[in-house]
Amino acid sequence: MKFQIAPNIDWVGKIDWELRKFHGEEYSTHRGSSYNSYLVRDEKTALIDTVWMPFADEFVENLAGEIDLDRIDYIIANHAEMDHSGAMPALMRRIPDKPVYCTANGLKSLKGHYHQDWDFHVVKTGDKLSLGTKAFVFIEAPMLHWPDTMMEYLTGDAILFSNDAFGQHIASEHIFNDLVVQSELSEEAIKYYANILTPFSPLVTKKINEVVGLNLPVNTICPSHGVIWRDNPLQIVHKYLEWAADYQEDQITIIYDTMWNGTRRLAEAIAKGIKEKDGKTTVKVCNIARSDINDVVTEVFKSKMILMGSPTINRGILCAMASLIEMVGGLKFRKKKAAAFGCYGWSGESVKLLTDHLAKAGFEVVHDGLKALWQPGDDELAQAVEFGRQIAGK
Repeated sequence: MKFQIAPNIDWVGKIDWELRKFHGEEYSTHRGSSYNSYLVRDEKTALIDTVWMPFADEFVENLAGEIDLDRIDYIIANHAEMDHSGAMPALMRRIPDKPVYCTANGLKSLKGHYHQDWDFHVVKTGDKLSLGTKAFVFIEAPMLHWPDTMMEYLTGDAILFSNDAFGQHIASEHIFNDLVVQSELSEEAIKYYANILTPFSPLVTKKINEVVGLNLPVNTICPSHGVIWRDNPLQIVHKYLEWAADYQEDQITIIYDTMWNGTRRLAEAIAKGIKEKDGKTTVKVCNIARSDINDVVTEVFKSKMILMGSPTINRGILCAMASLIEMVGGLKFRKKKAAAFGCYGWSGESVKLLTDHLAKAGFEVVHDGLKALWQPGDDELAQAVEFGRQIAGK
């Protein structure tokens, strides 16, 4: 399968309709994904990236049906992660002498993955590769989101091949942004940013401003996953600048886990108190053990404040909440407020532990937390409602 992006420029990747987990088991892909590879033909021909290794043989055979592989002059490896480079060993067995263009860190990563000494050509920002009437201009983009990441701008067609930046995990036979359901595209784009690029937000801002500062026209943005931005392509660039600027909406998210529903009842009473105090603020309540963790992380990203609740178990917190704490700590959210709550029966450490974890993760803790002994009764639920009112006031 191929899609034409522009004259002599084709998408030759793989749509993965069945994918439901990405990065091992770390990232949920409810709508599947795609591995975008691009074939650019001029006087010379270049292939940009390949696909994930399980589809390597299929990719090479489809590519060979599209073009005599010997007529590929250059292979551009924007990123060594295996969803981009996984078919390179199969392809290089067919055309072993073709030059591979990558960054210095890409060279290290590709050799580390595949232990092959291909004909590597290391490039840096500003280097050019002529195809004849048009040329690639390489742009290093380290930590967006790997050290080896790069993009390239194609002169003449004004196309930015942006690698992981500006992508989404969507499988669709409609390859362009104006052809898919816009609400789904929006959901997947912000989820992608929240779960993958948030820790690198200062670098996102810096790199975008650097590229924009080149004053180059951009007609199309071709990312490595999901749909291609052809209709007002800079809309996603503006969104990235917005998301990178310590993004938050008027939302408070309450996240809890529970054993015998006591902590759940506290969460719901807290939500009631918040709404009584401030009816305009969106309040979302999530049981982390029964919710998708990446969807919850996206809600955290959108929130100005989060509340985390867990009962005490073995002087600790429940496992699903511990997993979420580990994830949000690594994502380095900034300028968000937080507090903790929970029930206990014996020793009652969970609220203090959650409070400490939230502070360590970079949240501004605005309350010492709410604890309830055993199952909350009317008095404890009234305290939880008041806790919600106080939280809304902060």
